[in-house]
Amino acid sequence: MHIPDGIIPLWQCAVYWAVALINIGIFFYIFSKRPQKERRIVGTGLFAAAAAAVSSISVPSPFGVPVHFFLIPLAAILLGPLTAVIVATLCLVIQFFILGMGGLTSMGANILTMGIGLGVGTYAVYSVVRELDRSLAVFTATFMGIMVATVFHIMILLAAGVAGPEMLMATLIPFYIFVGVIEGAANIFIVSFLERMKPELISMERV
Repeated sequence: MHIPDGIIPLWQCAVYWAVALINIGIFFYIFSKRPQKERRIVGTGLFAAAAAAVSSISVPSPFGVPVHFFLIPLAAILLGPLTAVIVATLCLVIQFFILGMGGLTSMGANILTMGIGLGVGTYAVYSVVRELDRSLAVFTATFMGIMVATVFHIMILLAAGVAGPEMLMATLIPFYIFVGVIEGAANIFIVSFLERMKPELISMERV
């Protein structure tokens, strides 16, 4: 989902950057009002570093295109939606400056997709389903968060005139359905493990 520079018109990049900065500003405002700042800073930094590393690893898939996992849904489930936006932002900054992934002008669009769409989408579903069953909530939220991000990604590319809707949907949706199923199953295991080993992470206030 990393959109490089030169794909999106600059005026659209400016709009996406504005939306991203508003969300980042909201996070820091809420963050300034909450206790346990040091703990959340550490958790956010660790998740960002892990997400940058994990999402840069290519895993072979049946589609012939390497799969990249996100970790952003897990950050949303454990830390909250706005924190997941910050994790995604830091991850994208690390990947751009160190690994050459994504772009600078397009980073606002990537934050919109991988931070807001993925993070907020995941948490919205999780907050609804978790009263029924935690494992079901983790899987469903991860899967649906990735689907929301995929829709955002397609809409951004359509607005930029990169390709037609049929080609984008036929190419991206089956691929990210596969990613969503695998990452959703992995997140069930991770959350269950943390619930046993680090229950304070599960019960931490989400922002």
